Amino acid sequence: MQGLSDLQMQMLREVADLHKIPEGAYNIRSNSESAGRRSTENIEIISKTDVSGLDIKIKPGTKNESVHIPVIMTKSGLKETVYNDFYVGEGADVLIVAGCGIDNCGGQDSEHDGIHRFFVEKGAHVRYVEKHYGSGSGAGKRILNPVTEVYQDEDSSVEMEMVQIKGVDDTVRKTVATLKAGAKLVVRERLMTHDSQNAVSTYVVELNGNGSSADVVSRSVAKDNSYQKFDAKIIGNAECSGHTECDSIIMDNGKILAVPGLEANNVDASLVHEAAIGKIAGEQLVKLMTLGLTEQEAEEQIVNGFLR
Repeated sequence: MQGLSDLQMQMLREVADLHKIPEGAYNIRSNSESAGRRSTENIEIISKTDVSGLDIKIKPGTKNESVHIPVIMTKSGLKETVYNDFYVGEGADVLIVAGCGIDNCGGQDSEHDGIHRFFVEKGAHVRYVEKHYGSGSGAGKRILNPVTEVYQDEDSSVEMEMVQIKGVDDTVRKTVATLKAGAKLVVRERLMTHDSQNAVSTYVVELNGNGSSADVVSRSVAKDNSYQKFDAKIIGNAECSGHTECDSIIMDNGKILAVPGLEANNVDASLVHEAAIGKIAGEQLVKLMTLGLTEQEAEEQIVNGFLR
């Protein structure tokens, strides 16, 4: 992390909550180059030789360890596609922190497309945190198009926290997952768009083993003239349970489209979808304004609490 500017350090704090060199394994990518890397005894980070990206190998039985792989971009006009594969050994229990921040003060678009694949072996547990952030006063766009693939073996569990709260002009997020018997997937997406931003989130989850389960929940706020689409499909191919939910606040001239998708191919598949889109209730604003807040401050309090 030596040689990073104050702006770059600020962006690392935004996307990965890094204030200093993290404990454990890490790889920091800045403007398409490595800004630091460390492997540990149980977590090995290896550069790919055929494409830009990493192989992250986590030994079986690894417990209470973490790996950070944030990306920051501060040059206008940069466009890159990065492929990162995570191999999580049997019985491991790890935290993986990713995320990307783009600061664009120029006139050209900047874009980062990260393709992450997770191969989670039997009985392993992964907590994955991915935060996206954009800043900069330039006319060039800040574009992020993440693709996440999750392959879960028997009795494994994956918790995913997907966050995009500020500054990203265009994003198309694609997530696919396949689960074997007893595997569990939990996804919590938090998203806010403003100005004329566009955000599309697509999830396709296949529950292929008996006792597998998935819970995919999105909370979002669309402000100004922004547009959002949440498209989630759960496919039950065995005795399983699946739940998907979209809960959104719409403001100003925002637009939100929620597309439910449930496919049951087994009589014992139990699948549920919920969706709610609405504006902030007037009584909520009035209550906060009686405490001395302006209408704008009251709206901010409600939105922040909703996305927490």
